Amino acid sequence: MTTRLATASRAAWLTCLAGIIRREGLRWLGQRGRFLSALVRPLLWLVVFAAGFHFVLGVSIIPPYRTYIPYEVYIAPGLIGMVQLFASMQSALSMVYDREMGSMRLLLVSPFPRWFLLTGKLFAGVAVSIVQVYIFLAIAWFWDIRPPAIGYLCVLPALILAGLMLGALGLLLSSLIRQLENFAGVMNFVIFPMFFTSSALYPLWRMQEASLTLWRAAEANPFTHAVELIRFALYVRIAPLSALVVCAYLAIFLAGAIFFYDPGRGLLARRLGPGME
Repeated sequence: MTTRLATASRAAWLTCLAGIIRREGLRWLGQRGRFLSALVRPLLWLVVFAAGFHFVLGVSIIPPYRTYIPYEVYIAPGLIGMVQLFASMQSALSMVYDREMGSMRLLLVSPFPRWFLLTGKLFAGVAVSIVQVYIFLAIAWFWDIRPPAIGYLCVLPALILAGLMLGALGLLLSSLIRQLENFAGVMNFVIFPMFFTSSALYPLWRMQEASLTLWRAAEANPFTHAVELIRFALYVRIAPLSALVVCAYLAIFLAGAIFFYDPGRGLLARRLGPGME
């Protein structure tokens, strides 16, 4: 009897997780603008910005590259990170929308613990972002962004880890912001500083030569380490420091999101009021 109950319990948890992922996938498929916007931004950078600087900003031999590379090859991992960053913020935006519409309350009052529900939502967002990344890589192949064939497989763990960290950041922000329109503004306030003060566009050594302050900001930026993790993985290399930093930020962001989504604390306590936990 105990074994049957345990099996039923595991089946219920898996059914709940599958339902969360399915809902996120259906939402993504039904929102074509979300799909297109996730690809248009990085493709514009690749086609317009990178092409314009092709003969101006070549990159010298730095790890993980073994030869001189054109600029568009260098920024490709940063654009992959951009795809995941926008996807994570859009997933968090849907959390704010669900809270305003009241549907998130139904999710949070389910018998499953909130950490499991939030983690399920996080994995669902990461799954969607990884699909978008591989679509971007398929299109980028026509612009000679062609890492080793095995790199397309080796980059998957890096995409999962980076996506989880960025998605946890989005969850944390969604737990702190009350209104949909405010979150849209915060998205830009978070996304663009993270992107521009990272190694997505320029190597860190160039930043260090230009400004020590900018270099220190880039070193502390979690997006920098997400990009470097992806960059090395694409070329079948490991960036252990970046992996550790990304894991540390993931733990901090996810713990913060779980804490503030507790109805006894933070925003939900203020919105639901006493006696509504």
